[in-house]
Amino acid sequence: MSTAATDWRARAADLRPDGRAVIDGRRVAAADGQTFDKHSPIDHRLLGPVARGQAADVDAAVRSARAAFDDGRWAGRPPAARKKVLQRFADKILAAKDELALLETLDMGKPIQYSLSVDVPATARCIAWYAEAVDKVYDEIAPTARSALALITREPVGVVGAIVPWNYPMIMAAWKLGPALAAGNSVVLKPSEKSPYTALRLAELALEAGLPPGVFNVVPGFGHEAGEALALHMEVDAIGFTGSTRTGRRMLEYASRSNLKRVYNELGGKSAFVVFDDFADLERAAKTVAGSMFFNQGESCNAPSRVLVHESIADRFVEIVAAEAPKYRPADPLDAATVMGALVDATQLNTVMGYIDAGLSEGARCVTGGRQARAETGGFYVEPTVFDGVANSMKIAREEIFGPVMGVIRFGTEAEAIAIANDSPYGLQASVWSDNVNRAHRVARALRAGTVHVNQYDEDDITVPFGGYKQSGNGRDKSLHAFDKYTELKTTWLRIDAA
Repeated sequence: MSTAATDWRARAADLRPDGRAVIDGRRVAAADGQTFDKHSPIDHRLLGPVARGQAADVDAAVRSARAAFDDGRWAGRPPAARKKVLQRFADKILAAKDELALLETLDMGKPIQYSLSVDVPATARCIAWYAEAVDKVYDEIAPTARSALALITREPVGVVGAIVPWNYPMIMAAWKLGPALAAGNSVVLKPSEKSPYTALRLAELALEAGLPPGVFNVVPGFGHEAGEALALHMEVDAIGFTGSTRTGRRMLEYASRSNLKRVYNELGGKSAFVVFDDFADLERAAKTVAGSMFFNQGESCNAPSRVLVHESIADRFVEIVAAEAPKYRPADPLDAATVMGALVDATQLNTVMGYIDAGLSEGARCVTGGRQARAETGGFYVEPTVFDGVANSMKIAREEIFGPVMGVIRFGTEAEAIAIANDSPYGLQASVWSDNVNRAHRVARALRAGTVHVNQYDEDDITVPFGGYKQSGNGRDKSLHAFDKYTELKTTWLRIDAA
């Protein structure tokens, strides 16, 4: 059945998601029986109760994961055997595409067409890619003297705690599950309380695919309860966290207060999108930044929210972007034609509107948008918003908004553009637009960001690493480099006696 022909509203009305935790291969209520109500940001409908995981639930999940790791039911399997299970897991994800997409849309408000075409396929591709990679990563022999043999082997780190955000719940989970499980670890996943349902369903699908009980556990709950307990747990060997820089700092603190577990943070961003006057196709650049900025309601850590444009072309650029913005006007996420949905909850709505107010009070000019939309639905929607006349010192240029708000900053020289782009506590992504290949290379090398796009934005592949400089985090998700986070390097030194 085609996406357009599916009555997603009817399917949503019939959905009864299970909010219980998945621990040791079973659906279970929280140990103390507590739950919290999960409402959809689309129209504030009640989706159902979700287990409110606490320290006792996290402890049960970690003990299950530790037992699974120690007895080798997963880590002890040959890589080729783990590959087959993970490939079946990826197939199960694709087979449950409609269900997972609907859960994702109801949970966090993104348009159903993107849950179907982006989130579910990307999740399955990630799991399948790491499955395929795991038996093709070789260990090493060091170039020692002939009298010794030094083996360098990768071993799973043990129990991995994964804490993921609400903006791309499945994809962010897969970026951690793929390499962690492929390497032989056990995982305890804490999804955001704002988007718990797909993580819980993924755990069931993994069990159906043959992943042994205890290897992948999911404990829903709040960050200050379940998340903190997971990060402080003495039997967790590594934390893979994606979220705010503020919470990332806490992850490092929790590690210092517990067992000095490894912490890998993928944090916020304030990506610079730099357009020079020698780039001929100004319309393509403007349409690209609009599409990238307003995709996922602007709730993306790599959203190009700081748009640096040469002063000689800025007026025309702003005119094109302003004409594009209304095409992303929020609508019902369960309509297959919708391209921009709801913000995740009332808190995020108020945060975004507060930033819009701050931009106005600091003297930026709102060219289009700037208002709440669809308030009558009970959901949380904001118009796509473009500010011109932004200074890099303004709050809307310094802080991550996580909503559909773009600020245009004008510059005069290449050196000024580089200085403005790098004048940020973040360094996740950036983009350079120039038809001068020397300038493109020169500026790309000068920008302090984990990924720099040239004459495009957001093109992506699982084979390339994702992560940032500065307060955008450490370590890398995706690509073979992600195995570095979830494995230990062991040297085994053998003395070879002379005959």
